[in-house]
Amino acid sequence: MTLAGNNGFSELEHLSNIELYYSEPDNFSGNSVIISGDESHHIAKVMRHKIDDEIYVTNGKGKIYQTKLASVSKTEVKVEIKKEFSYENKFKNLFFCIPKLKSPDRFEFALEKSVELGITNFIIYNSNRSVARGTKIERWKKILVSAMKQSLRSYLPEIIGVKSLAETIKMDGEIILFEQNSDRNVKELEIKPEKKYIFVFGPEGGLDPNEINLASERQIYNLAENRLRSETAIVNAAAILAVMF
Repeated sequence: MTLAGNNGFSELEHLSNIELYYSEPDNFSGNSVIISGDESHHIAKVMRHKIDDEIYVTNGKGKIYQTKLASVSKTEVKVEIKKEFSYENKFKNLFFCIPKLKSPDRFEFALEKSVELGITNFIIYNSNRSVARGTKIERWKKILVSAMKQSLRSYLPEIIGVKSLAETIKMDGEIILFEQNSDRNVKELEIKPEKKYIFVFGPEGGLDPNEINLASERQIYNLAENRLRSETAIVNAAAILAVMF
């Protein structure tokens, strides 16, 4: 049985309190799914699920499965698929280009909340004014998995790192750069679902003039009349786009 939804359980309100687990697509074979690592430990040791218990699993590619727990070992659990729910990713053409922030907690907060609001593509770059320079892709991926499960979403976000904003500007897609001093407000922005957009955010202290000049004036917008912290601007933009879509 396949049900279509909106990248979540909007049509399945009775499932709003489920536990959702993630298993990589390669672990799906026919009617069976292998769940290993931290996920299997949580199922067997933390939640203490038993054989025949109902488990929900996503492949991170737009599908959530209602399954039955078939077997448990020290390193993995095996479940059998009973129902399949498919969802459309309405945010697939939206890319959030986020600078590394001085505070790792604030950076990770922005990632987490953006995922909860539906964003599925992230580009992380070093701004000229960025203080933090370390790249923690594996840690960030874990945050993305956790946020996807928490918000009952079925698309595992993709995340890449680039060295500078200049690399991002060269990518395919329409650049939308957020800058406080712009006379154009985000409410004037018309998003076409079929087009690819790259939304660029600045770090603490904002983008420097050289970075701002990488975009044309018609590509620069403000998010609010008042100045926002970087992480607040990112989450605010995600919320605005969630309403648009």
